[in-house]
Amino acid sequence: MNECIGRSVRIHAVFALFLIAGVLTAPTCSIAAPPAATVVDIDKFAFAPKEITVKPGTKVVWTNHDQTPHTVSGGDKSFASKGLDTDDTFEHTFTSEGDFQYTCTLHPYMTGVVHVRSH
Repeated sequence: MNECIGRSVRIHAVFALFLIAGVLTAPTCSIAAPPAATVVDIDKFAFAPKEITVKPGTKVVWTNHDQTPHTVSGGDKSFASKGLDTDDTFEHTFTSEGDFQYTCTLHPYMTGVVHVRSH
């Protein structure tokens, strides 16, 4: 009976080593994180920064810090916010390369550009 117990312990120990070795040598996958969000402030009737360059897949977040409502509307009509009151935000994720001009439809002299480049 002692011999049986000893053999069983050895088998379990070998099995445990295989499990540990399998976990330690298991291939790992890395998933690329999406680019961090880029922030554009709306302050004193201007977009700041006025021009930004981001990679495809980047989320851009506009925040209105003025006491006056503003909008963010793409010149190509690919994105448009509702009227943004003080501290409201609007976000859009740019998935393709290009230059995306935008304006505040309430104050057309307020303009900005998002340049989307993969490199």
